[in-house]
Amino acid sequence: MTDRETMAAAPAAPAAPAAPADEGPRTALVFPGQGAQKAGMGEAWRDTASWALVAEISEYTGVDVDELLLKADDETLRRTDLAQIAVFTTEVLAHREAEAAGLLAGVVACAGHSLGEYTALHAAGAVPLADTARLVAARGRAMRACAEESPGTMAAVVRLGPETVEALVARVQEDGGQVWIANVNAPGAIVLSGTAEAVDRLAELAVESEGKVIRLAVGGAFHSPLMAAAADELRAALAAVDFAPEHTPVVANVDAQSYASGGHWRDLELAQLTSPVRWEESVRTLAGELGCVRFVELGPGRQLTGMIRRIADGALTVPVESAAALAKLITPEP
Repeated sequence: MTDRETMAAAPAAPAAPAAPADEGPRTALVFPGQGAQKAGMGEAWRDTASWALVAEISEYTGVDVDELLLKADDETLRRTDLAQIAVFTTEVLAHREAEAAGLLAGVVACAGHSLGEYTALHAAGAVPLADTARLVAARGRAMRACAEESPGTMAAVVRLGPETVEALVARVQEDGGQVWIANVNAPGAIVLSGTAEAVDRLAELAVESEGKVIRLAVGGAFHSPLMAAAADELRAALAAVDFAPEHTPVVANVDAQSYASGGHWRDLELAQLTSPVRWEESVRTLAGELGCVRFVELGPGRQLTGMIRRIADGALTVPVESAAALAKLITPEP
């Protein structure tokens, strides 16, 4: 049975319980993915109590995370395996500090974009920190090695709707090109993965349709079949982890469905390597099926906040990208 068949056969996750009336609006925690990293990103959390977790994550991953967060330059942080550990660590710090500050009342679901899905699983109580850190490290290593063996790139498509993009992808594939839709992030925000040649060919066709393709500074064709070779190492890492049998619901990238049982996640994360991130649909699941009206983005930047505002009308978005931003949320200026 394939990963997709296994997921299709699995029972639906139970609906999230209603948040108690005294805990505020139904809240979703969301976590960004690779691409949010930047030099010096750890300074935003260096003076917090949670900074002690950096040493723990260094031990679990075999990487000097303190050095990575405080001293690594942008070029170093472009390396897929290091970028993933850096982003994951800052998300964990943001989550711990927001939790300690009492900002996370009313949480009924979590979700993360690509790499961020691993932090979402940890925040949801599905995986302990040590195991999550090891999974992130294994995933990053596997994806980096795969990208070196099967070089590729990613690119954003602007000014074109999904039907047009799908048609252009089909045209390039018919001519033997290797290109796929990798992310559907928000209305008008689609990302492609594929070989450089195929992406360049699609860019030419996009101009004819009055669209534009913008190359992204990434290390491989992520969320496409070109990542298939990364599955073996990740499969072994996932097999070593005991997922909690029950946890706060997490909406999965690959099918935008909510899962509250740890038994699903090995197949879901393997499928995520080569499947598109259905972020727009995931946000609609959070806002619709799960009734979330408040979205707390935990981690560097505000990438997801901008997307969510374009997807869910009236959603309250709360970005927590630094200790200073958190302090302002807790004690607003008069």
